Amino acid sequence: MHKVSLGELTVSAQGLGCMGMSEWYGQADWDESIATIHRALDLGVTFIDTADIYGAGHNEVLVGRGISGHRGEVQLATKFGIDRSGGDDQRVVRGDRGYVKRSCESSLLRLGVDVIDLYYLHRPPQTAEIEETVGAMSELVAEGKVRYLGLSEVGSGLLRRAHAVHPITAVQSEYSLWAREPETTVLDALRELRVGLVPYSPLGRGFLTGTVDVTTLDAKDFRSRNPRFAGAAGTANQAIADAVRSVAEAKGVTPAQVALAWVHGQGERLGIPVVPIPGTKRIKWLEQNVAAFGITFTAGELAVLEPLGDQVVGARY
Repeated sequence: MHKVSLGELTVSAQGLGCMGMSEWYGQADWDESIATIHRALDLGVTFIDTADIYGAGHNEVLVGRGISGHRGEVQLATKFGIDRSGGDDQRVVRGDRGYVKRSCESSLLRLGVDVIDLYYLHRPPQTAEIEETVGAMSELVAEGKVRYLGLSEVGSGLLRRAHAVHPITAVQSEYSLWAREPETTVLDALRELRVGLVPYSPLGRGFLTGTVDVTTLDAKDFRSRNPRFAGAAGTANQAIADAVRSVAEAKGVTPAQVALAWVHGQGERLGIPVVPIPGTKRIKWLEQNVAAFGITFTAGELAVLEPLGDQVVGARY
């Protein structure tokens, strides 16, 4: 696995998103998830992504166990800010200084580490101005508890304000063949400030793989209620998955590899570092994802893939 520089932080060119190991994507399996993390490290996938919200802390504990004994190999990223203590229907994105500091201490404890390599604000804060939030995050850097700072799902204006307080290393946002919003909402600031993009859900939450049957999803799987998967939108979006499959079949690879390889190829076009973090809790899908690295496309194949983002029906959430 090649390496990519997100500012001063060098990471594997592909990361591992661990959210589904704890919540939202059906039944969790602790042992298989730990084995998947270990296999990722074997394959050179060392950029590991979690958050305090995933499984209400469960995922940070799991990731901490998974990287135990391998801390020196790992670039560890986690996120804070989404307060679910009042219930999921009363979520609040907090950025007040005291909350930032307490959240970091709790994450360090659950992860079992002394320092977090990349600490993200999970969403734009509702309880503080971005300057207060990033100011508190910068204190964590000064205290040696965090190495680099990131933001998630922000636009150019908020990124510039944050960066004026403390350098931002990466912005994590959903980005894929069917979710290209960062190209219009934040790309100009990413280029200007030399900030990397870390795409989550680069496989369209599995839809682009052509393997998801919404009628058979586990009741705990939020995709059964996702606007792009359900009802008429899901039927209409099938044409997108079919187009990805057609390219894959002609190349002799899987649809998932086509979708992921397309994201890998965007860094040069966009003029910024792009490091996708496909999520999985199973070794076989991890290995398939790693094998997507290095796949390239002809002009004809790109002519099929590029327009797909304009054909999507339904909101992301």
